[in-house]
Amino acid sequence: MEYSFYDFLKLLGSLALFLYGMKIMSEGLQKFAGDRLRKILTAMTTNRVTGVLTGVLITALIQSSSATTVMVVSFVNAGLLTLSQSIGVIMGANIGTTVTAWIISALGFKVDIAAMALPLLAVGVPLLFSGKSNRKSIGEFIFGFSFLFMGLSLLKTNAPDLSRNPEMLSFVQNYTDMGFGSVILFVVIGTVLTMIVQASAATMAITLIMCANGWISFELGAALVLGENIGTTITANLAALTANTQARRAALAHLVFNVFGVIWVLCLFKPVTMGVSWFVEDIMKTADPAVAVSFKLSAFHTTFNICNVLILIWFVKLIEKTVCKIIPQREQDEEYRLRFITGWYCFLLRAFYIAGTQGNQSLCRAYSSYVWHGAGSASYHE
Repeated sequence: MEYSFYDFLKLLGSLALFLYGMKIMSEGLQKFAGDRLRKILTAMTTNRVTGVLTGVLITALIQSSSATTVMVVSFVNAGLLTLSQSIGVIMGANIGTTVTAWIISALGFKVDIAAMALPLLAVGVPLLFSGKSNRKSIGEFIFGFSFLFMGLSLLKTNAPDLSRNPEMLSFVQNYTDMGFGSVILFVVIGTVLTMIVQASAATMAITLIMCANGWISFELGAALVLGENIGTTITANLAALTANTQARRAALAHLVFNVFGVIWVLCLFKPVTMGVSWFVEDIMKTADPAVAVSFKLSAFHTTFNICNVLILIWFVKLIEKTVCKIIPQREQDEEYRLRFITGWYCFLLRAFYIAGTQGNQSLCRAYSSYVWHGAGSASYHE
């Protein structure tokens, strides 16, 4: 059985439907809970612990660590969050994004959610055309949720069966039998894939399917997950390219945090993967091999991010000093500003900021609202 170009196009179309579903679902949640999340972010970042918890909560709700990170960078750019506060929120966003993998593992591999997609779309249509914005946002979420799992189901269906394609199987095995070299190679592949797709949730879904179909082992799937954690930081760094120094430092802190985590996990790769395997096989007692390997990857993803936060939460000041040394302050004084907003808008928003720092909280809230909508209008997904 040959895997034709038409089959490859169907695979790409399935991935496109998955990405589109993730985009609509995340945007629907952001619109529905945007103002509430903005208030939470500005009120609950008084210390590093509450900052981490805030990042976990917001990312788990909107299902996009990239959206959370870009929002944080915008807040730093506007002077509403300090660099130290932003690092805590970014750490929490890394934990919050692991919820996506668990949802895909539990529902995409254990429950046939795709069979419920069409009835869900029928429920979502009246909400989508509702005059009330909240109902419309819920309708968008339902449509996105349905498309996401339809795309995941189609990805599993259209993925090539390597047992029927011995040439493809031998090609893959050429790169999976190099010992620790294969692990490093797959970390790089995961990084590049996520940088290209700009959605770690999509590369996570691809990784889950590759492991479930027996293309690669759990260990190499874990290596891809590590690479995805590096690749996802590119979104915030791109968003911060034209921002001020503090915002660029916040984006760089995300990269430093994840790269350090990947390095120490690679040093303890065997013990960590063996521990995760023991937990899923002996504690969770998952019988189905496809479900078991998806749970292993999700557990590895969660373990990696939680342990990384528990280690580095005590070194926030050191991370801050490191990024400040890498990105020195510019000689000229920089004004806090927002991307994509120019002219009299900048002048007006700057006035809001000054008024807020002088004690006018209502104007400050209006300004932060503008920041939220400015950052949220673009589509960033993880």
